[in-house]
Amino acid sequence: MPDMEEYRKAQKMGLREYRSSVAAGIYPYPQVLDDILQNTGSTRQESLGVVDIPLELIKGTRSEGRKTAFSRSFLPLLRVDTEFAVKWANLFQAQMEEGIRDPIQAYEFMGRFYVEEGNKRVSVMAYLGAVSISGQVTRLVPPKTDSTQSILYYEYMDFYRDTEINYLIMTRPGSYRQICHQLDIQPGTPWTPDQRADFYSAYYRFRKVYRQSPLEGVTVGEALVTYLSLYPYRELSQLSDQALGRRLARLRPELQAAGQDPARTVAMELEPHQEPALSAPARLLEKLYAPKLKVAFLYEKEPGTSPWTAAHEFGRCQAGETMGDRVETYAYPNVEVGVNDREMVEQAIAKGCSIIFTTTPKLMQTSLKAAVEHPEIKFLNCSLNMPYPSVKTYYMRVYEAKFLLGAIAGAMTPDGKIGYLAQYPIYGALAEINAFALGAAMVNQQARIYLRWSCVDQEQDPEEWFLSQGIRLICHRDMSPPSGPDKQFGLYRVREDGTREDLAAPFWHWGRYYERLLELLLGRVWPSRSQEVQAVNYWWGMASGVVDLLTSRSLPAPVARLSRLLKEGIKSGELDPFDLPLTDQAGTLRHEGGSMAPEAILHMDWLLDRVEGTLPRRDQLIPAALPLVELQGVLPPESQE
Repeated sequence: MPDMEEYRKAQKMGLREYRSSVAAGIYPYPQVLDDILQNTGSTRQESLGVVDIPLELIKGTRSEGRKTAFSRSFLPLLRVDTEFAVKWANLFQAQMEEGIRDPIQAYEFMGRFYVEEGNKRVSVMAYLGAVSISGQVTRLVPPKTDSTQSILYYEYMDFYRDTEINYLIMTRPGSYRQICHQLDIQPGTPWTPDQRADFYSAYYRFRKVYRQSPLEGVTVGEALVTYLSLYPYRELSQLSDQALGRRLARLRPELQAAGQDPARTVAMELEPHQEPALSAPARLLEKLYAPKLKVAFLYEKEPGTSPWTAAHEFGRCQAGETMGDRVETYAYPNVEVGVNDREMVEQAIAKGCSIIFTTTPKLMQTSLKAAVEHPEIKFLNCSLNMPYPSVKTYYMRVYEAKFLLGAIAGAMTPDGKIGYLAQYPIYGALAEINAFALGAAMVNQQARIYLRWSCVDQEQDPEEWFLSQGIRLICHRDMSPPSGPDKQFGLYRVREDGTREDLAAPFWHWGRYYERLLELLLGRVWPSRSQEVQAVNYWWGMASGVVDLLTSRSLPAPVARLSRLLKEGIKSGELDPFDLPLTDQAGTLRHEGGSMAPEAILHMDWLLDRVEGTLPRRDQLIPAALPLVELQGVLPPESQE
């Protein structure tokens, strides 16, 4: 007769877990796979052979069987005087003396495991706190759908195919690809045994420290992805547990965001907060005693070589001049990621800047790491849809101006053919293309938009291609180059003699934008780190005065009047470009009408049926476009590899 003392201890733990589950209203036994499959089904089976199964991912049994003999985590529940208890104790003794060698039989479904044979072996190893158990595993593959859960699981299977790693659990689509990039391994490339061993060691080291203060809903995998977005993978093996713990403590707001529903991670602020009016004495006191804000602007390029940088530099100067002695601004051009970005940030902080604007999405990771290390500094990055509470983001609803441009183009085209040159397939860009098409269609039902991309390898200049197709009305880049003879921008018409007639162009009013953002800061409405539970994206539009449309004097009077009326409608909120049924190029109804949520507009990854052209594939992009597109890109699924 075996010693039953260990069984009594295990049973006591199991009963405690059982009672706790019942009290919390949680199902107290292991799940049953057959019950799950009744609602889901599977399309095929795959043998994975004998693999190490993570104990924490064994969630149940294949069939009803002895499920009531165990608690949720497979600790025993039956009395000591049962045959079950004796067999359990014998297995425990065998494990302690020579180890349990026979693999269990199990099924894997949606990344979780269900035991068909070997429940007591699992129970013994769970009681001993083992990390994994050997098992002969059969995978049940569910039907592929467009649900987030299905997308995530098929990404998990692709990752497993390359890595044979089954312990890394993610909750956000794209995280498995992200971890590969963070390890400098191209997704789709099989991992070597050394790479798998190194990652196993790093993962379980990270897991041990993270679980000392875990966050609900944030898996170890998602926490690791968040961590590696800031700190190099190779540093993990060099850090002490204490140093790693301190980093994770500083990252807590970002980790909390990683555990939220992705649809609710980013809070969209569509208009500036309205500050309560101060009395005259209060305004005087604020002017006399409020500390001067020192503000830094970090640019990727020189204003003289980049229209984007030139526009932000003009905005910086304009905001500084408007706000007078309340702010002092500093410009830092030629900030290169991975070269001098950290040095430039530290220079700005040493200068006394308490607010730092980084004016390109490429500097988001630089901003985030600095914000984590300097919580006293406020960082804002010019980008969209970034899920980081420590760095606020800001951008413009340019699609409103593009809708007006489209209406002008629709009124001016003689044959319905309009060219549109897009720059990058990133968040918000497809909304701009579709809004332009809707504006054109509103005044001209024959209008067709011919789409080209400036970020792809192409033998022919886009304007030359448009002209070769008989298209003389063209919507080009939004901003004029700061120097040089090439002044193609905005909406223009190419005359028969080859000269261009400018018609209209969007105006990005960065001076107004920066002024209003700084007013928010001076008004002390910025939430403290302890109040931040979501990332905040300021996505202001025409009603805020940060986006406008400039029209040429040569524009026919009726067309100019139409554009003014439409602009007033957008600014007042009476006109919504997307408030009607929308059908994509495949004939699928994408929107039934009514107001479209800002998140749906931002995340458009489809083109209207009036648009001739497609999204570029990743392999078509020029090298200079890759960093931005990989960070904020919207690419067709087949081009992700």
